[in-house]
Amino acid sequence: MKKRILLLSAVLSLTVLLGGCSLLPFAEDNPFEKQEVKEETPSEDEKPEAQPTATAAPEASPTEESQEESQQAEEQTVLDKAAHMAAQYDYEGAIRLLRSQEGFETDPQMKAAVEEYRQLRQSCVEYPLEEITHVFFHTLIKDTAKAFDGDSDEAGYNQYMTTISEFKKIIETMYQKGYVLVSPHDMAAVNDDGTMSRGKILLPQGKIPFVLSQDDVSYYHYMEGDGFADKLVLDENGEVKCTYIEDDGSVSVGNYDLVPILDAFVKEHPDFSYHGRKGVLAMTGYDGVLGYRTDIAYKTRENLQDDQREFLDAHPDFNYEEEVRQATEVADAMKANGWEFASHTWGHRNVSELSADVLKTDNEKWEAYVAPILGKTDMIIFAFGADIGGWEGYSMDNPKFSYYKSRGYHYYCNVDSNQYWVQITDQYFRQGRRNLDGYRMYYNPEMLSDLFDVSKVWDPSRPTPVPEM
Repeated sequence: MKKRILLLSAVLSLTVLLGGCSLLPFAEDNPFEKQEVKEETPSEDEKPEAQPTATAAPEASPTEESQEESQQAEEQTVLDKAAHMAAQYDYEGAIRLLRSQEGFETDPQMKAAVEEYRQLRQSCVEYPLEEITHVFFHTLIKDTAKAFDGDSDEAGYNQYMTTISEFKKIIETMYQKGYVLVSPHDMAAVNDDGTMSRGKILLPQGKIPFVLSQDDVSYYHYMEGDGFADKLVLDENGEVKCTYIEDDGSVSVGNYDLVPILDAFVKEHPDFSYHGRKGVLAMTGYDGVLGYRTDIAYKTRENLQDDQREFLDAHPDFNYEEEVRQATEVADAMKANGWEFASHTWGHRNVSELSADVLKTDNEKWEAYVAPILGKTDMIIFAFGADIGGWEGYSMDNPKFSYYKSRGYHYYCNVDSNQYWVQITDQYFRQGRRNLDGYRMYYNPEMLSDLFDVSKVWDPSRPTPVPEM
């Protein structure tokens, strides 16, 4: 009887001691597995001692670690994307992106970024639309020794073209001065009923918006062997580059014209672009587009010019459908990367001299053979610096304007030597463009001083004097 009482007393004491522990040590490190605990009854000679409470830190499983790393990487990707948008002054877009993320309210990094972008947005100022300049170039000269070789084309190249060296220095100087690429579509918007509304460009104080365009990016037959790129292509990374045919007939791929050069510059300096804008390419169609021989004449072999016939004779394996496919692929990649296309008329026509009926026939060719590749456009950049009306404006009783308006053109550009010339009405947008070429730099350097110092960008390999026009 005495032994039973002692045994019962020991059991009751152990129960009290165990009941006072808030946590028991885990038998294994994994806290999510249930473990069986066997109790041992102490002997009469043993007195239970209270053990210190201890909690083993649970270790994350490989799956949990992988999920956490993936979540952190995804969060960083979103933060990086928002930072890139903000660098290009799209503060509202960056804020929307971050606020749309699951867990935003509990993420201190995202909330801090949103507050930073909100303050930057509030500090921006609206830039006067009528004070936005528009500069343009033609195909850039890669090899000046071939372009300026004394043949019959040298004079035109010297007057109308810019060298790669000059272009790189020009955009670097403009960047340092605070210039930022914008689009005519940022300056005015088309409403559902076809009327126009003024746009709004908000930039930090000191930034200067400007529009950039390039004419005739078709790499015409007459330019072959004269030191220009051959065509635009996609490299193994899906980036737009140029091909260039070397003296030995081999083909090099690189940044040999304006598009890939500007792409690379904006990649390094994202704040040179407003909301990802690049430039506008003014395109004809009679020799194809982007270096691809896509006009219908190359397929039908009818009404061929001599240089087109020579091209086809030299390329007996020419595949028209493949040519169109590749050109479309390049154009799509460019549009996805901030580039836009405008009509330059199909046949590089002088709209001031031709009738509305002739221009209608020309535009029908552009819509039939160029638009399916580059996409429908609402911009027309007139060749030869011509225009369809005077400075006082367009009206619907102008048959040329009436026709182009009916075909969905809302943005019109001519050539003008003034620093800026802009008209925005409820029916159209007009803007003058400044040619940054050999002729303008040689004869009127003072007219470009707001952009750059000609003496610091001039290519010494350019022959002087530049021929007069």
